[in-house]
Amino acid sequence: MSVFEVLQERGFVKQTTHQEPLFELLTKEKVTFYIGFDPTADSLHVGSMLPIMAMAHMQRAGHRPIAILGGGTAMIGDPSGKSEMRKMMTQETIAHNAACFKKQLSRYINFENDQALMVNNADWLLELNYIEFLRDIGSQFSVNRMLTAECFKTRMEKGLSFIEFNYMLLQSYDFLVLSRKYGCKLQMGGDDQWSNILYGADLIRRLDGKEAYGITFPLLTTSSGRKMGKTEAGAVWLDSTKTSPYDFYQYWRNTDDRDVERFLALYTFLPMDEVRRLGALKDQQINEAKKILAYEVTKLTHGEEEAKKAEQAAHALFSGVVNEQMVTAIELPQAELEKGFKIIDLVVFATLAATRSEAKRLLEQGGIALNDQKISDLNRTIEINDFNDGKLTLKKGKKDFQVIKLV
Repeated sequence: MSVFEVLQERGFVKQTTHQEPLFELLTKEKVTFYIGFDPTADSLHVGSMLPIMAMAHMQRAGHRPIAILGGGTAMIGDPSGKSEMRKMMTQETIAHNAACFKKQLSRYINFENDQALMVNNADWLLELNYIEFLRDIGSQFSVNRMLTAECFKTRMEKGLSFIEFNYMLLQSYDFLVLSRKYGCKLQMGGDDQWSNILYGADLIRRLDGKEAYGITFPLLTTSSGRKMGKTEAGAVWLDSTKTSPYDFYQYWRNTDDRDVERFLALYTFLPMDEVRRLGALKDQQINEAKKILAYEVTKLTHGEEEAKKAEQAAHALFSGVVNEQMVTAIELPQAELEKGFKIIDLVVFATLAATRSEAKRLLEQGGIALNDQKISDLNRTIEINDFNDGKLTLKKGKKDFQVIKLV
């Protein structure tokens, strides 16, 4: 089975350019391809995982990935799929964020001996001569045609700035540069990038007379309608200091029954026969499939040891036994505690409630336990002696808890 068929079967493919020639190309050649990552945060997130997994499948089939960090374009902001213009970023912030990505991507992609590359489009975009760029690249674009692109349509009512209008030219130019420098023939990205991909492939054909191709991924939401990405409240990050391996595991363990088979296909390397078998389980049995999903995704992201610890912690908690050694603790500065820290503050600090009012409701309903003792007193102050060897356990309901470490 070709890698294109693998991607199709597992649910990665939304749209393609020139599908038959692309299928033939991926079957007969080792293709260099690229996927862009926007360094607007210092960690990748669950929404980034679909393109990362697609990249991993492609590399396993012998193709060479380029992870391009949008250090240049992030200074403008991509209007695709956005209702508002993004805040501009400094080069220093972008450089810091970009530096955090390679370690996370290396869990999935092998960068040794140039089997995969990571490049930053700031290397060529920041050096552009504007007049030359307009003459050589801008002359290839029709404004009338650009305005029909979906990414611009959604912004026209609120106002589209000229700086954002340039984004399509710059991303197309990225594809041209990668084609000339690395022989890159394929761009892959979310379906909101379809217009940008088309224009990039067209630019390569116009200027260099070479064929270039595109594949887009579906923009995923859960069956409940929630977007999988960093823009949602309570985002799930790949950085263990932002989202602990235990919380990461629990995110996947709590997958809606309707999403289990789809997520197993997209976010694990399990054979599709096994994916379909697990996805067909019903009622209580589907929980076993969820455990496998959570373990496999956590293992890929955080390593086997952390996946096992998260799995054991989840099992212990379900059994009513909390083992704080299995969970990454949240650090609480002692100076903050000494200012006067109420139980409501602790519940919010531990991310067991999003707001103080939600924390108050949980406490009033008897849903919060401090070191296995239910707390109903809203004015209860957290003291030093609540910590055992510098740690305490805060539990919400039967299955959700955090370990807080005093530092």
